[in-house]
Amino acid sequence: MRASRLVSILLLLQTRGRMSGQELARELEVSVRTIYRDVESLSTSGVPIYADRGPTGGFQLLDGYRTRLTGLTPQEAESLQLAGIPGPAADLGLGQVLSAAQLKLKAALPADLRERAGRIGERFHLDAPGWWQDEERPPFLAIVADAVWNERMIEIRYQRWGGEVTRKLAPLGIVLKGGAWYLVASAEGQLRTYRTIRIMTLELLDDTFERPPDFDLASYWQEWGNEFQQRLYQQEALVRFSPAGVEIVRYLMEPYLQRVVLGRVGSADPDGWHTVVLPVQSNRHALRVLLPFGTEVEALSPPELREMMRENAEALVRRHQPVAVEIAETAP
Repeated sequence: MRASRLVSILLLLQTRGRMSGQELARELEVSVRTIYRDVESLSTSGVPIYADRGPTGGFQLLDGYRTRLTGLTPQEAESLQLAGIPGPAADLGLGQVLSAAQLKLKAALPADLRERAGRIGERFHLDAPGWWQDEERPPFLAIVADAVWNERMIEIRYQRWGGEVTRKLAPLGIVLKGGAWYLVASAEGQLRTYRTIRIMTLELLDDTFERPPDFDLASYWQEWGNEFQQRLYQQEALVRFSPAGVEIVRYLMEPYLQRVVLGRVGSADPDGWHTVVLPVQSNRHALRVLLPFGTEVEALSPPELREMMRENAEALVRRHQPVAVEIAETAP
């Protein structure tokens, strides 16, 4: 651990120039006293490091000195795949190795390229979760990630919609989708997808497994996502949208339904309205989707959905009937 810290101090000074003991301590999460001891050890071993005293002082390497200790460990090289998403990298237990890999990468660059690389992080930031939702923090995510890296079997107790189940899994990959983490695993020879936040207990087993050589996580996820949406939307509703209704589809509908509606909008009728076959999960789901459109939408079929829309509209009118508001008089 200390040897790694000494290398980190060396690389930090090489990439950032002069740094105070407090800055180094904060960066490496150790005490200032520890930094002083480490710097003394580096100096004793022949590293040309010197200190400037005073309020603007700090530690610095002799001009022109560069270390060659910039080789990436296997874990650091793997973590560079997550270089654009430091938050999720930390959730997977790779935060420290990602920081070390990025530091070594910067130290290996010439000064002009190092400055250009630093500008990327200053100008672009990836915030994975959508608005109005928080990124999930599954309690067993780091253990699941370790099992995926090392091809270790796991046994989980999982909360499904229909109740709890116990599964022995070969974890093949992890996917972050809209702030939610999913585990792709093989269970009894079948590929399955699990929402990691619903894992109730997890045991990391000693057994290992052989990863299928032809398994491609990105391709599987794309195919599974398409099939998942098709399974969700197995019913249809015939709906008319006003011109204004079509304009606000992108603001009131989920992305999948947005694509469907905007892709199916054809010629308008004499009134300027557009009739679209809308995939829905159920009549109640269709009601929740269409009510926010107010008078800019009309449900034509099925009849049950049209009746539900009428009942809700009438209930809304009743709820908002004029009421007498009494203002209590107060004594002067």
